[in-house]
Amino acid sequence: MTTPDVPTPEADIGLPHEFDHTHSDVSGGWLRAASFGAMDGLVTNTALIAGVAAAANTHVVVLSGIAGLLAGSFSMAMGEYTSVTTANEQLDSELHLERRAFRAHPEAEMEELVQMLVQMGMSEKTARVASEEIHEDETQAVNFHMVAELGVDPREKPSARLAAISSFVLFAIGAIIPLMPYLLGFDSLVAGIICGCVGLLVAGGMAARYTSKPIWWAALRQLAFGAIAIAATYGVGLLIGSAV
Repeated sequence: MTTPDVPTPEADIGLPHEFDHTHSDVSGGWLRAASFGAMDGLVTNTALIAGVAAAANTHVVVLSGIAGLLAGSFSMAMGEYTSVTTANEQLDSELHLERRAFRAHPEAEMEELVQMLVQMGMSEKTARVASEEIHEDETQAVNFHMVAELGVDPREKPSARLAAISSFVLFAIGAIIPLMPYLLGFDSLVAGIICGCVGLLVAGGMAARYTSKPIWWAALRQLAFGAIAIAATYGVGLLIGSAV
C-alpha cells in the first residue's frame, strides 16, 4: 500500500520563501482608497452634522447630511480615479522614456545597472554578469531599471476604477453612520456623534489589521483626529447660529 504524497510548503509555492507569509497591497490601490474613503466619510459627515445641528433644526441636519454623503462620495470617487489615472499615465511616460533610452544607449544603460547593483552590495564582477543576463530581455531589463531607479514596478499599477469604487462605497458607508439616529427617527445630536465616534474606532481598528500597529492605538488615533474636527465644526456652528 502506497502512502499519498504529503505536499511540502516548498511544493505549493511559485516563489521561494512565500509559503509562510504574504504581503499586503502597498501600491496605493484599493486599500488606501477604501480606508481614506471610510475615514473621510465618518469625519466629514459627523462634523457636518454637528456643525449644522448647532445652528439649525432636524430637517436641515438630515438634508445636509444626505447632501454631504452624496457630494462627498462622488467627489472622493472622481478624485481617486483622476489621481490614480494620472499617476499611472506618468508611470507609462517614464516607462516609455526608459525603454527609449535602453534602445538608444544599451551600453550606457547596462553600465548604469552595474553601478546600481554594486551600490546594493554586489561585487563588480557579479554585477556585470547579472546585468548581462537581465539585459537579454528588454522588457525585463526596463522593468528592473524602473524599480531600481524610481522604486516602482510597471507591472503593479493600481486600478483607478477599483480605487474609485472603493472610495465611493466606503465614504458612503462612513457618512451614513452618524446619520443613522436621525434616519431612524431620533432627533439626537449626541446619538449621531456617538455613532460617528464608534465608527471611527471600528474603522481605525480595522485599518490596523494591515499594519503592525496595535488595534487600540490605531482606533484611538482615528477617534482623536475625528474628535478635533467634530469639536471645531460644532464650535463654528454655535458661533454662526448665535450671530444669525
